[in-house]
Amino acid sequence: MNTQYFHKELSEWFLSHHRVLPWRETDDPYKIWISEIILQQTRVAQGYEYYMRFVEHFPEVGQLAQADEKEVLLLWQGLGYYSRARNLHAAARQIIEKFGGRFPTNYTDIHSLKGVGDYTASAIASFAYNAPYAVLDGNVYRVLSRMLDDETPIDTTYGKKHFQECANQLLDTDNSRVYNQAVMELGAICCTPLSPQCARCPVNTLCKAHLHNTVRL
Repeated sequence: MNTQYFHKELSEWFLSHHRVLPWRETDDPYKIWISEIILQQTRVAQGYEYYMRFVEHFPEVGQLAQADEKEVLLLWQGLGYYSRARNLHAAARQIIEKFGGRFPTNYTDIHSLKGVGDYTASAIASFAYNAPYAVLDGNVYRVLSRMLDDETPIDTTYGKKHFQECANQLLDTDNSRVYNQAVMELGAICCTPLSPQCARCPVNTLCKAHLHNTVRL
């Protein structure tokens, strides 16, 4: 694959066609972290209002850390998976106690926060600091599996490792912030599970599944 062309076309498409969302208009790691935790197992349309209320109520990590757990859970009410809220609260206290109230700046420290896994650590490091970490979520997996015409299932240890390696190889290491968001957005609004809009895809000439007519629906 011509990765330089892939990076250029995908990034230009994203800058012109992406959905405008508040957590994309900031490089504040705290706000990006809040958005990533809220959007775990939650659709953007539902998570948007929760995010807005949360950052308005707790604009800084110190305020979240000092809050009573009941106050945090009340703001979370209706989102479900309440362990996310408890982990968020615990991680805020970690940031105060371990990092002096400053959000960690490297992948390893970000990953050490309670409730933060591989994907979330990569997303925060990339979106906040433009660090060269490739994100791999459901949307990215679908885009990559079609681009490479690769039927390897991701719900296995091998599959996850395989596609993480693919994501790492295709990553635009100079501009991971835009690139990662572009791949995710492509999967969310164009390369969808059902009825993908291949004609609108900015990189369809590189997509092996599109070229081979094997796009799986």
